[in-house]
Amino acid sequence: MRNIVAAKRILSDAMGHFNTDDGWSMSSHLAISALMALFPFLIFATALASFLGADAFADTAVHLVFDTWPPQIAEPIAKEVRNVLTVQRGDFLTVSVIAAAFFASNGIEALRTSLNRAYRVADSRSIIFRRVQSFAFVFVATLGFLAISVLLVLAPLIADIAERNLSWIGPYMGTITLWRYVIASGVIVFGLFAVHLWLPAGHRSFGDVIPGIVFTLIAWLAGSSIFAAYLRQFSTYVSTYAGLASVMIAVIFLYIISALFILGGEFNAAIKRYLDARSRIAG
Repeated sequence: MRNIVAAKRILSDAMGHFNTDDGWSMSSHLAISALMALFPFLIFATALASFLGADAFADTAVHLVFDTWPPQIAEPIAKEVRNVLTVQRGDFLTVSVIAAAFFASNGIEALRTSLNRAYRVADSRSIIFRRVQSFAFVFVATLGFLAISVLLVLAPLIADIAERNLSWIGPYMGTITLWRYVIASGVIVFGLFAVHLWLPAGHRSFGDVIPGIVFTLIAWLAGSSIFAAYLRQFSTYVSTYAGLASVMIAVIFLYIISALFILGGEFNAAIKRYLDARSRIAG
């Protein structure tokens, strides 16, 4: 009974603060910022990959970003992203590429603002530190994508060698096709830990952020599945928005994802507040 009461109190605190602190408005802000940052980030990542000699990065990046999206949402956007990324560009450090990195960092800043509100902290760090940290997130994410793209290229070669030399591994080779999804999911989990631990002001341990991340992952899976089912059965976006349908679908999907992401932070903050209150009473 005590656990049920505690769960109700935590959920009430999280939802209450989400509603009173403009959580829905912040979700809109985060969704639009994410959509505006997506293309610049991938342009910057592709330019850096080409500079380092990884010319086949574009297709890998598209898979890493969109393989975890429902197909009805991902396919139209992924097609346009591929068209943008395959445009030939000049040197790496051009004005357009630097601008792309800047706009991609704006997406990181939107994540920071939403998490600062969710964790109920005021960020006193300088604007220069915050912007440099945002650029660092973009750069590290790009290098991570490059490393993963190399692994995805090498994996089929290693699998082929293993199949020729290890007869017993044959029945398990079908699971190799799942690697792309496993790696993409791993990127999401690592990214959630990174932004919860290091983006907002204040200090949090791994244990402090795990509940909200688990909630976010489960809610994302459920929310995206329900939205995809709705698109299959009832959606009238194509008839309503015509050529803009794919953009509207992406915005609404990102809005749902953003709200659930912010709620994950609210959930962590509510748990910490509850535990702190209990420790004060016990003390």
